[in-house]
Amino acid sequence: MPWDQPGSGGDKDPWGQKKNNQQGPPDLDKVIKDIKEKLGLSRGGRGRGDNSSDGAGGGKNPGYGMFVVIGIVALGFWVASGFYTITQGEQGIELRLGKYKRTTEAGLHWHIPSPIESVDIINVQSVNTVEVGYRSRGGSNNTSVPREALMLTKDENIIDIQFAVLYDVKSPTDLMFNVADPIETVVRQATESAVRETIGQNSMDFAITEGRSVIASETQTLLQKILDRYQTGINVRSVEMQDAQPPSEVKDAFDDAVRAREDEQRLKNLAEAYSNDVIPRARGLAVRATQEAEAYKASVIAKAEGEASRFDQIRTEYEKAPVVTRDRLYIETMQQVLGTTSKMVIDQSQGGNSVMYLPLDKMIENSRKSSSSSGSNNNSMFTSPTGTGTSSTPGQFNQSGANAGRSANRSTTR
Repeated sequence: MPWDQPGSGGDKDPWGQKKNNQQGPPDLDKVIKDIKEKLGLSRGGRGRGDNSSDGAGGGKNPGYGMFVVIGIVALGFWVASGFYTITQGEQGIELRLGKYKRTTEAGLHWHIPSPIESVDIINVQSVNTVEVGYRSRGGSNNTSVPREALMLTKDENIIDIQFAVLYDVKSPTDLMFNVADPIETVVRQATESAVRETIGQNSMDFAITEGRSVIASETQTLLQKILDRYQTGINVRSVEMQDAQPPSEVKDAFDDAVRAREDEQRLKNLAEAYSNDVIPRARGLAVRATQEAEAYKASVIAKAEGEASRFDQIRTEYEKAPVVTRDRLYIETMQQVLGTTSKMVIDQSQGGNSVMYLPLDKMIENSRKSSSSSGSNNNSMFTSPTGTGTSSTPGQFNQSGANAGRSANRSTTR
């Protein structure tokens, strides 16, 4: 039930006053006065019903105590605002009235709150990227910035080039006190200056083809020198060439030139491969022919020397025994001549009409085998009237061999 209607709640309103049949709101001034009395802020005043004659604090403002409490609370908040935390990878720069005081590392720190001291926190480990000549829009969609990308090469050609610079902060104090512009603007302008100087010292063909890594390395070195000269406190991690191509107006002509250069290099590689295949083989054949010629030369010389030595030895033996030597030479010559033929020489010096059995097929086969064997001495078959044959070798000197030689001589003479 409502509080202002009769019921079990009694006849008092929410402020503890009797209703006295009044329907209006409570007295606001009385409520405020009651609150002040409970807080003790009206002590020493001349309030109603205060008969104290003590004059201590009698002349003070009734709101003085409230102001003191508010001041103490505000002072506490002001002092507490001086605490700050530095996370890992960051550094804090404390300034007292705008002047450098100290550099703080990771952890909890306190400084005199503003406006006496202030703290600037700088991340020194994060790697940031600055795009020169283009702006990325996520994914592979990039927007070219011709004002930054178009540059003049050494051979007076215009090239459209794009770079990405990765950097971090190595000196927060230099960055804070020596750099007024945004850090990305400083790095982009310094990179553009370094790239223009590097591109101006190289030709367009070199920048488009094999000179990408060289130009990127030279640009990074020059960019770091520029940033250090101005004491920016920025460290260049790397400079990457994203793209390098001629302007769109002449791109087709340059593409044709690049394809022609690639075809030239491909044909050179094929020619070098063919040369590497043919030349070693030709050199091998030449060495083989030279070695064969040297071997033939050595063989002919050795054979000639052997024949000369043999002739000298025969001459020495002939001087000792001319007759025996002549017979031996004759027999050896006849063996060499008749040993490879199928003719048979029969000695008929003893006479007689005996019928001889001559196994011609066997004798011809033996003669062929004897002539076809390499490294063996040739044998001659001499058949006697009785049908038996004897063979003589070059080293044999017997009477039967001599008689057979003489009979063969007589048969040949007839």
